[in-house]
Amino acid sequence: MWLLMSNQVRRVMPVVIAATFAVIPAASAITPAASAVTPAVRGAAANEAIAAAAQVLPAAPVGHAGRWLTDATGRVLLVTGVNMVNKLSPYAPDATGFDDDDAAFLAANGFDAVRVGVIWKALEPQPGVFDDSYLTRIAATVRTLGQHGIVSLLDFHQDMYNEKFQGEGAPDWAIDDNGLPVFPQLGFPANYFLQPALQHAYDNFRANAPGPNGVGLQDWYAGAWRHVAAYFRGNPDLLGYDLYNEPFPGTGILSCLVPGIGCPAVDRTLTAFYALVTAAVRQADPLTMVFSEPLLTYDIGYPSAVGATGDPHTGFSFHDYCPFPATLNIACPPFNGAVFSNSEAHSNKTGDALLLTEFGATSDASVLNSVVADAEKNKVGWLMWAYCGCGDPTTSGAPSSEGLVGNPELAPTGTNVNQTMLAALAVPHPELVAGTPTSYGYDTPSHTFTLHYSTGKADGTSTFPAGAHTIVAVPAIQYPNGYRVVVSGARVVSAAGTLDLASCPGAAGVSVTVTPGSGTQNGCLETLDVTSVRERGWHTGVRCASHAFVSESPAATHAVGTELSEQLRLVEVQVEAGDLALLEFIDATELCVYRPAASGHLAGRPA
Repeated sequence: MWLLMSNQVRRVMPVVIAATFAVIPAASAITPAASAVTPAVRGAAANEAIAAAAQVLPAAPVGHAGRWLTDATGRVLLVTGVNMVNKLSPYAPDATGFDDDDAAFLAANGFDAVRVGVIWKALEPQPGVFDDSYLTRIAATVRTLGQHGIVSLLDFHQDMYNEKFQGEGAPDWAIDDNGLPVFPQLGFPANYFLQPALQHAYDNFRANAPGPNGVGLQDWYAGAWRHVAAYFRGNPDLLGYDLYNEPFPGTGILSCLVPGIGCPAVDRTLTAFYALVTAAVRQADPLTMVFSEPLLTYDIGYPSAVGATGDPHTGFSFHDYCPFPATLNIACPPFNGAVFSNSEAHSNKTGDALLLTEFGATSDASVLNSVVADAEKNKVGWLMWAYCGCGDPTTSGAPSSEGLVGNPELAPTGTNVNQTMLAALAVPHPELVAGTPTSYGYDTPSHTFTLHYSTGKADGTSTFPAGAHTIVAVPAIQYPNGYRVVVSGARVVSAAGTLDLASCPGAAGVSVTVTPGSGTQNGCLETLDVTSVRERGWHTGVRCASHAFVSESPAATHAVGTELSEQLRLVEVQVEAGDLALLEFIDATELCVYRPAASGHLAGRPA
C-alpha cells in the first residue's frame, strides 16, 4: 500500500440571557479588531476581558486526566498547531528563518502548539559531548512561541535513522548497520523496505547493541534525553517531550503487516525502550509529560501493543496518514477511523493522554479537512505536518507541497502563505475547557462552530466553580465580517481573538454556538447585592447605554428612571425585596435593572 502514494502524500501509510457586565451590543460585529473591553465593561470584568484578548498559555505544568491533556488547574487542553522540524544542518528551527513573526502569525490564526524538532546528531555530536549552544537555540524558539501563548512539544525527530541512509536523526557514531553496503539508495520511504543496512541499523538500536565504550545505543539515547530534560526542567512553555519519532521495526517489517494484529513482539521491545528513556528523563525532570509513539505502520491503521511504562505523566503521540493519494481520498476513512479507534483503545489500556502529532504533508484541503473533522469527532488535539517544507529530505513529494508557509525567512503574508491550507486548518476550536468536552466541531460550509461540555472535571473528582473560564479560538479567517455567539450555561467575558466564557452559578453543562454575524447572547441569571454591584464598578446615575446599573436608594432609582425614560422602553420585571435584585435580562443587548422603589419595579433596555 505504501507504493500507492502520490507526491501529495508524505507518509506510508428561554435560552439567551444576557449577563449585563459581559454583554456586547448586538449592533456591533464581534471581530478580532474589536476591543475586548466594551465601554460598558469596568472593574473585574474589564480585567478578565483584557486578559483574554491574546493567546494565553495553559497553567503549567501540563498534565493529564486519562485520555485528556489538562493544565495545572484541571482544565482540558485541546491544542491545534503545526510541526516545525529542521532536518538539515544545523538542525535548529531558527536556521530556517523561523522567528517572532512566524509565532505571531500562528497565534493570530488560533494555533496554540508547535512540535519543535530536536535532532540527536546536533545535540550530541560526539559520545557524551553535548552542544548546549544548540539547546540554547531550541530554547529561544520555545520562548518565542511561549511569548505568543503557544506551547512546544519537544520532538526527538528521526526518519530513516541517519544521513548515511538518506535520512536524519542519530549521530554518525551511533550507527551499527553490521557493515552492510548502503544499497540501494532509493530515498524516502523506499529505503525502509529495500535497504538491508538501514533495517539492521534499526534492529541493533532496538536490541540496545553496544556502542562507544561498550554502552548500549539505547542507553546513549536515554542519556541524551536526560540532558535535555535537565536543561528544560520547569520550563512553563512546554507541552511535553515526544521521545522518538516513528520507530521502525527493521528487518521485521513484513511480520508487522498482518491486518488487525500489527507487531506485538516488536512492540514489547518498544515498551521496554520507552520505560528506559522515561526513567532517564525522570532523573532530571519529574513532571513534564512524556509521549511515546507507536511503530510507523500505525500511521495507516495497524494496531499497536505498546504498553504502559508505569509513569503517571504519559501521553500517546500518534500519526495519521492515508496510504492512498489525495485523488483517492474517498478510500481513506477506514484507515483514518482505525487510527483514532486504535488510539482510544490504547488510552483505555494504558491511561495515556492522546495527541495527534502528525498528519497532512499536503496542501489538499479535502485531506486536511477530513482529518481535522475526525480529530474533532474523537475530541483529540492535533499538530499538522508541517509549518514549512524547508528542504525536507524525507518526504515523498516536493517539500513545497507540505508547508503552510513557503519560506520562513520571509514574512508569513500574501503568497508566502498557502491560503488553502490555512483556511482548512485555522478553524474554531476549544483551547482550554473548564470541564469535560462532550462534543465539538466546525461545519465549514455554514461556518458554524458548536461546543458542548459538562462542568465536571475530567478526572471525575469534582466540578469547576462558577466563573471558571473556558477559552475558544475563533480565527478571523473564518469570520472576516464578525461572528455571533449564543451560549447557555455561561456568560461571555471577552470575544476578541479568543472567546472567553465564564460558567454560570449552578450550571452542570455549557453549550456554545458561533456563527457569522454580530452580537452575543449569554446564559446566566445572577443575584447580586449592593456590595457586589459596587465591586463590579457599577454606579448610580449612569445611563443604561454605558453601564449595567442597580441603584442604592429609591430616590436615585426614581431620578435615573426619569432621566432614561425617553431612551428606554420600560419593562416590568419581578424583583426581590430588600437589597437583592434578580437581574433578568432580555435579548442580547445592554440592560438596566433598578433596585425596587416604593412606586414599583423598573427595568429597561435600549428602545
